Amino acid sequence: MSELSAAFVRLHARLTPVAFVPEVRLHQADEPIGLWELTEGEFRSAQPPPFWAFAWAGGQGLARYVTDHPGSVAGRRVLDLASGSGLVAIAAAKAGAAAVRAVEIDERAVAAVALNAEANGVRIDAELADVLDGDAGDAEVLLAGDVFYSEAMARRVLRFLLRAARSGARVLVGDPGRAFLPRERFRELAAYDVPVPVALESVRVKRTTVWELDPAPPGAAR
Repeated sequence: MSELSAAFVRLHARLTPVAFVPEVRLHQADEPIGLWELTEGEFRSAQPPPFWAFAWAGGQGLARYVTDHPGSVAGRRVLDLASGSGLVAIAAAKAGAAAVRAVEIDERAVAAVALNAEANGVRIDAELADVLDGDAGDAEVLLAGDVFYSEAMARRVLRFLLRAARSGARVLVGDPGRAFLPRERFRELAAYDVPVPVALESVRVKRTTVWELDPAPPGAAR
């Protein structure tokens, strides 16, 4: 990770327990809007939003599921897609995953993942890459928290997840009811009421579901 990005994370986020997964501590921003404006302001328009600075509902739900069901990842190679803060990746590592790879397109997110992994005493391979047009490599489990937040992103993510599932990976997704989740492709595993920052979600709690992807086309014979 770059020292500049790591310094930015340390300056603008404080290491605190995650509300719904207190077993994990993350560098989190105290005041979301100020940091969002700082990273997306007039002179920083090419900088991705600071998704890494918050524990989003989908990630919290998925991390809770993995923590409570360690058998879903234990002994397996895991890929955490669009890792953000690294919350889900850290939960997987703590649950006994054989190896965890976290991918992100934001250099500061990669720095946050590395710092958060160190703070939680786990090893994670944090990688700066857009992998959506490729494949999941040797991953046996693919985890994705809160990735269906836009139509364009949802289309790319679904294609990637389907390729992974059809190659034999188990695909688990955490989602708090985002509009672009293709629910007909998934089956529900668990649901939680997850606390979230009002400034980000306009509510204090989001009903969040953990889903497993079915690689078969909708309506296909099982």
